[in-house]
Amino acid sequence: MIIKVQQQDFDIAEVNRELLAGRSDVGAVSSFIGLVRDMPMNRLETMTLEHYPGMTEKSLQKIVESASQRWEILDCAIVHRVGELKPADQIVLVSVLSAHRKAAFSACEFIMDYLKTEAPFWKKETDSQGENWVDAKESDTEAKNRW
Repeated sequence: MIIKVQQQDFDIAEVNRELLAGRSDVGAVSSFIGLVRDMPMNRLETMTLEHYPGMTEKSLQKIVESASQRWEILDCAIVHRVGELKPADQIVLVSVLSAHRKAAFSACEFIMDYLKTEAPFWKKETDSQGENWVDAKESDTEAKNRW
């Protein structure tokens, strides 16, 4: 399992190569990359992510463990960036290895839904209107609750 919370950007191919190294039992890799999205109404300048080191990584590990209890996943990586990011920057990567695609797809989606609502990250957006802390979205909670 790879769990990283870092400021620097990541390379999906590099992370997936690390997950797959020496394996021949993998039939599917499902990966998701989230990007910082510009807000057309107010022109997002930056998004700053803060976290509580140690606690954040443990929370991410628990999310992966929950996914492992539901689906037969072989391995998983979560890389989440913190610090100041700009529109179009990569913010999060989730990659799931499984013998079969359905488990990989489902586990990847589950992990992202839980990451959005359960992981201890705090987001502050700076745009043309000033700074504001981002509240949890009801749609993210609804997505998580369907599991």
